[in-house]
Amino acid sequence: MRLLHTVVWAGFAGCIVAIPIAALAGALGLAAVLIAVVLVEVAVLLANRRRCPLTAVAARYTDDRAPNFDIFLPEWLARHNQTVFGWLYLCGIVVTLLAWWWPR
Repeated sequence: MRLLHTVVWAGFAGCIVAIPIAALAGALGLAAVLIAVVLVEVAVLLANRRRCPLTAVAARYTDDRAPNFDIFLPEWLARHNQTVFGWLYLCGIVVTLLAWWWPR
């Protein structure tokens, strides 16, 4: 379960990192798709009280509740994951909007 959660997280983290890269490269359609994909994950997290559904599944198999008990991330990143990647996501959206409003 921990590996699956890490792979899913890496996919979304990769999307977030790729948003401003795609926008700056002029691939605004791709940036928009990535924004939408991550927005679906944001909706899932909000519907689940800001917790990944995979965390609840992993919790059934252990009493450990360290911030990274369910994912292969350093504890500090697991603890601040939503803050770090939330800001990166917002910055990616801003970069995309700026690239759209002021094309090269």
